[in-house]
Amino acid sequence: MHVHLHSRDKAFIPAAGVDWLLPLYDPCLRLLGIQRYRDRLIDAASIRPGHRVLDVGCGTGSLSVQVKQRHPGSDVIGIDPDPKALALARAKAARAGLPISFQEGFGEALPFADASFDRVVSSFVFHHLTRETKVATAREAARVLAPGGMLHVLDFGPQRGPFGRPLVHLFQRDERMADNIAGRIPELLAEAGLAESRALERMHSVVGGLTLWVASKPVA
Repeated sequence: MHVHLHSRDKAFIPAAGVDWLLPLYDPCLRLLGIQRYRDRLIDAASIRPGHRVLDVGCGTGSLSVQVKQRHPGSDVIGIDPDPKALALARAKAARAGLPISFQEGFGEALPFADASFDRVVSSFVFHHLTRETKVATAREAARVLAPGGMLHVLDFGPQRGPFGRPLVHLFQRDERMADNIAGRIPELLAEAGLAESRALERMHSVVGGLTLWVASKPVA
């Protein structure tokens, strides 16, 4: 069962589902080999030197750190509502000697200027969000992206084969997962004002089927 915590009078679900499991979150993801799927996201993002990259729902900072390690010439910022996860993220970046800015906040209310990022990335966040919040978060991503900028989302997607769905439902049993499972994320990204929204890649993992979705900020 997921526990809803609060930050700045808004509720959120911790990265590990419940707050007391947070110390086990990174070891579990390493055991499951999640890093290689995040690498696929980074490959697809085509990040270049000087790009500003925003990691929405950065949690303990794993994706932010991977981006900065692979693209040291980029400017990486992570945002998440969970102060405990952000403390782990800052410690992780410090150990790696990486200058990454981590800020507390929500994806549906980003504290950044319009057109201030070249890439927005997010991994394993959308399945925690209601449909309304998914669209609001995508709309904010569209707002902060520069024209031609790209959003890349890695998360649970449509399940193939007999084992995917039961494994996915160990992680999320309510309607928040429904749009992911049904493959409706491109529709929601388009509703938020993004263009060319599509499933770029489908992957199999021990926790079920994953999908990498991509969309772009229209060029006026």
